[in-house]
Amino acid sequence: MGGMEVGVSGGGVAVVVVHAVTIKILIRKTNREYIIFFIGSFSFNKHKHYNPAMLSISVQAGGQSSRMGEDKALKTFLGRPLIQRVVERLAPIADELIVTTNRPDDYRFLNLRLFSDIKPDRGALGGLYTAIASATHPVVGVIACDMPFASSTLIETMNKLLVKEEADVVIAKSDEGYEPLHAVYRRETCLPAIESAIAADQWKVIAWFPQVKVRVLTLEEIKSADPEGLAFWNVNTPEEFAKAEKLATAQSAPGRGRD
Repeated sequence: MGGMEVGVSGGGVAVVVVHAVTIKILIRKTNREYIIFFIGSFSFNKHKHYNPAMLSISVQAGGQSSRMGEDKALKTFLGRPLIQRVVERLAPIADELIVTTNRPDDYRFLNLRLFSDIKPDRGALGGLYTAIASATHPVVGVIACDMPFASSTLIETMNKLLVKEEADVVIAKSDEGYEPLHAVYRRETCLPAIESAIAADQWKVIAWFPQVKVRVLTLEEIKSADPEGLAFWNVNTPEEFAKAEKLATAQSAPGRGRD
């Protein structure tokens, strides 16, 4: 918890300093013990620094890939499986990185912990439950495996907002709806809410949102972290896949930063 300093004056008044908190106490000595009375008040630094909570990243490798004609997570994207690209983009910010899949043997090459559905046959909501429940840290970033431009900067922004504003979910929303597979969740509060929704035979992936505090990103917050607007793009067809590869190649050109 950091350092502590204790000073006792001749009158028996002590000042205890822990971080930015100052506490005045009165110490009265009896025969064998000290009795401590709180007589002061807390004083805090007015400029709070909101550090992001420990972050798990859970990459979801589910779905049928019916329009792609093959498993898009394993389809080669610029020389490596697409899911490996997603993992590599998010690894720098992850205190823990896991993958949820019902075909774990196909993904052992990632050398990550793999988890199958905890609540089988419950669709996207069951998948989200598995992604959050399988993580160990207080905040979980859930990312789809078919997002070649998944943004670590955006996830970091979401994490900081979740801590600062004491939200349970930080998520983007467009005209097409919420983006639950590129969002962050507070594990402690979201799990019971999702469990209740599943028990009530609800299927929508956001059916439980009314039970928690949801913070929707503003357009300005999204543009600041994802100026090219590609983070939420998921590739579903061979044509989209090829287009994404071209964009990624352009991004990796000299002077453009990482792909």
